[in-house]
Amino acid sequence: MSESIESYDCIVIGGGPSGSTVATLVADAGHKVLVIERTKFPRFHIGESLMPETYWTFERLGMLPKLKDSDFVKKYSVQFVTASGRESQPFYFDERDPRECSQTWQVLRSRFDEMLLDNAAEHGATVWQEANVNEILLEPSETDDLPKATGVIVTRKGEAPRRINAKVVVDATGTSAMLSKKLNIRKGDPNLRKVAIFAHYKGCTRDPGKNGGATLVLSTKQNDGWFWYIPLPDDITSVGVVGDLTRLANKMSTPEKTLDEEIANCAGLEHRMKDAQRVGEVHVISDYSYRSSRCAGDGWVLVGDAFGFLDPMYSSGVFIALKSGEMAADTINEALASGKPDALNLSKWGDQLTDGMQTIRKLVYAFYTPGFSFGKFIRANPDRVDDVTAILVGDVFRPEVKDVFRPLGEMVTIPESTVLDKPKAAREAAGSTK
Repeated sequence: MSESIESYDCIVIGGGPSGSTVATLVADAGHKVLVIERTKFPRFHIGESLMPETYWTFERLGMLPKLKDSDFVKKYSVQFVTASGRESQPFYFDERDPRECSQTWQVLRSRFDEMLLDNAAEHGATVWQEANVNEILLEPSETDDLPKATGVIVTRKGEAPRRINAKVVVDATGTSAMLSKKLNIRKGDPNLRKVAIFAHYKGCTRDPGKNGGATLVLSTKQNDGWFWYIPLPDDITSVGVVGDLTRLANKMSTPEKTLDEEIANCAGLEHRMKDAQRVGEVHVISDYSYRSSRCAGDGWVLVGDAFGFLDPMYSSGVFIALKSGEMAADTINEALASGKPDALNLSKWGDQLTDGMQTIRKLVYAFYTPGFSFGKFIRANPDRVDDVTAILVGDVFRPEVKDVFRPLGEMVTIPESTVLDKPKAAREAAGSTK
């Protein structure tokens, strides 16, 4: 191992949307930032549909001009299709807010993630690709139950491992969740044990005009699963099925055959995919709904999928990644400025993000309730269209948004919110042991 020890204010492990967001905003504050990305961008990734509320994070990052100049498909709405193929009215985002922020994009993640990572470098972050973090360096904390992070051991391609110290280490490693797994603070959602099988296709039919960029959510004929249908540039459409882990895992001879069978089992896809040809391989991810019980500790922070991931039902993955990165970056900047990047200070953003995630989670539970449909709910509660649309666009941090769960709770069982564990210092200040 190299004997010379480098030091940074902030090391970000992972160059995806959450990591790039943290790096950009912490570098903007004048701090020395290093991003360590294991792969070489561009690389394939799922999660292609954005929520309109990402607009405000893009504005802070300086990404809006780049997105407007791209060929990414413009997204104006979400539409649901029943098991019989009946289509709901589209939920148009601009009907609740006519400003340009109500239009977002369907992105090819290979290009989108590279744009964000390049943007971080342009804002002053040092970026290493094809570099692997072998270990996050931890030591006992004097003020918290969980250990303190002091740096990493990293190996760049063709080089020997080296130690790098940091005041703050950000885990943005996605579903690998390097630190939360090591600390055993990652908890699954037993009621959302799903599997997703997906691929890219050419030759799919798109609706004309404004609806051509919509995200479609299509139920299978037996209502035992659903499809996403996301239009991308170059005549590519992302098509994926989501269902119970036990059902799809038990029938899966091969991912390719299973996906073909499920497509044939979806009435809403019959006319849309009659001339479609798959391009590229079929991918599978499973048992992916989880959240960490803590968002930060002494010298470390979890963001994006490394903190938690909800069901892909409402395309919230990139939105949560960006918002967690933005909120964490603001907190890191405050902690570094105070000279106290400890668990108490670095955790200040977690409750707000978790509250928004819980709002989306409750709507996910409603969707999976047998017999529930948004069409039926809106017909019974026509004054709640704006509330549902608010959640679909990502406007989930206002208390008023939760009003929708009163009438919704009369039709389905709404899960209780789960809260984050508090750092030891916060518990002691509140006189609590939990």
